[in-house]
Amino acid sequence: MALGKDPNEQGVQNVTVKTVVFSGTQNGVRIKTWAKPNQGFVRGVLFEDVTINNAQNPVIIDQEYCPDNNCPSQPSGVKISNVTYRNITGSSATEKAVNFDCSHTNPCTGIVLDIVDLTYGSKPATASCTNAAGSATGVVHPPSCLAS
Repeated sequence: MALGKDPNEQGVQNVTVKTVVFSGTQNGVRIKTWAKPNQGFVRGVLFEDVTINNAQNPVIIDQEYCPDNNCPSQPSGVKISNVTYRNITGSSATEKAVNFDCSHTNPCTGIVLDIVDLTYGSKPATASCTNAAGSATGVVHPPSCLAS
């Protein structure tokens, strides 16, 4: 489910996803929002004690969701803040294990990486951040790309 499809959607807050395993999936822990104007929000989300085995997108925030190009060049109006990734371990099926692609009009803030350890075969995994700010503590692989 993608948030922000309709302009008057409310927000989502205080969500915990804990003690789960993703194996061979397209996505691991994901937040996605439509690339459309909206007044909604996502805040207070905790992903904790998650094992990811060979997922295409292990850790992802996608605020550019726009299937069939029916919302071209529109920024997401959904505000994403205070999302914590704690004790996330496992492997990625792609080089980019962490991808935070946030809206340029509503950047993601308060993102916390707290012990995130993801591998990509025998090669180093990478992280990509666009309009995303936060902090990293403990072991974080791939290295954090979050702006502080």
